[in-house]
Amino acid sequence: MTKSTNSKNIVLASSSPYRKELLSRVLNDFSCESPDIDETPFPDEEPVEHVARLAEQKAMTVSLNHPDSIIIGSDQICVLGGQILGKPHTETKAIEQLQACSGKTVIFYTSLCVLESGQQAKTIDVVVTEVSFRVLEKDEIERYVQREQPLDCAGSFKCEGLGIALFESLSSKDPTALIGLPLITLAQSLRKLGVQVI
Repeated sequence: MTKSTNSKNIVLASSSPYRKELLSRVLNDFSCESPDIDETPFPDEEPVEHVARLAEQKAMTVSLNHPDSIIIGSDQICVLGGQILGKPHTETKAIEQLQACSGKTVIFYTSLCVLESGQQAKTIDVVVTEVSFRVLEKDEIERYVQREQPLDCAGSFKCEGLGIALFESLSSKDPTALIGLPLITLAQSLRKLGVQVI
């Protein structure tokens, strides 16, 4: 696990501890910077367009402070019945979200933008993950929320923890996308820019 062969710095455009942990699985030398952007959707913007735009905007914003660097931007939204589910922030909202998801399929769109500062080299991808929830009893939802406190997670669960027990099935070409950063897709993009992942 090394930095790129041309010794460029690698910067994760995020303050998310989940993304930082995921990136550390494939790189051991990078920094993090939180992008300060407006994440409000544009009128009539489709979820996939919205999440792709935010990943690119995050990477572009952070690249202004890091010339001659490789910047990684990512974003994720959770959609149920055409409606975006944000982070719950409270136990009450988390319980409401999980009750709404009970017995239904939720779509997660996880975007990734990898760019080289000052260069035209840039890749943007959106990985789709389908999560089918089993029928959930209210008391088990309440126990789950109390135990795992998924208050900063869109959809109100942590699939890398106990949240996996809420599912009937999940489908994705890139399993870590659901946690917040699609590592298969990221590794492919980094290799194109000369970064040695292995």
